[in-house]
Amino acid sequence: MRAAVGLLAVVAAGSISYNVLQHQRHADLSVRLAVASRPRPPPSEKEVLRLFYEQWIPLQKPTVWQNRWLGVGTLQNPFDVWVTQEILFEVRPDFIVETGTWYGGSAAVFSTILEQINPDARIISIDVEDHAGEAKKLPIVQKRVDFLLGSSTDPKIVSEVKARVAGKKVVVILDSLHNKDHVLAELEAYAPIVNVGSYLIVQDTFVNGHPAWPSYGPGPHEAVQTFLLKRSDFVVDKSRERLMFTFSVDGWLKRVR
Repeated sequence: MRAAVGLLAVVAAGSISYNVLQHQRHADLSVRLAVASRPRPPPSEKEVLRLFYEQWIPLQKPTVWQNRWLGVGTLQNPFDVWVTQEILFEVRPDFIVETGTWYGGSAAVFSTILEQINPDARIISIDVEDHAGEAKKLPIVQKRVDFLLGSSTDPKIVSEVKARVAGKKVVVILDSLHNKDHVLAELEAYAPIVNVGSYLIVQDTFVNGHPAWPSYGPGPHEAVQTFLLKRSDFVVDKSRERLMFTFSVDGWLKRVR
């Protein structure tokens, strides 16, 4: 009898322990569900931009690396092309000076736009290598683009560009070697040819943590910061970043005096 009572006591104790454990599990689950159902704060704009760059830029991603304009490879952010088009329409330049030709796609894009804005406008595109064979077959490129082979900071190239654009309205777009020293040298070389009210556009300033690729090293953004510390005639036009997803963070420089 005592053995039976003892057995019943053990069974009862086990049943109570099991019920307590189940109750605790249900309580823990309820807490987790409650936490999961709480509305999460929206990500910051900086976080959204960081995620955008991380998804867009990797070489294995079929994004900007596969862009084509009239069949020519064009490493341009479509959001920035739209904004640049607005600037070109407002300024109506006689020349665009572009450093960094690559395949010539961007020169093809901007020459197509200029066709509608200023029938006599031209583009001077500079690079140390010539990969623009396909672009040079396009009639619009043949009509409007002059390609210079050499470094954008070579004094001979700079002098030739300045001679060609003297007395004309100019927009400058920097998109060549993306390290601080080179971009800063370009800024100092080409800033004088930009007219008041026109723009000097520095591309790919998002690297080195602005807000992506934090380990890149000093690049275009740092060059812009250093340049502006010494100048009062250019300001960052943040209104040109209204589409958010720009590769030219703080890189839309407007000449104001």
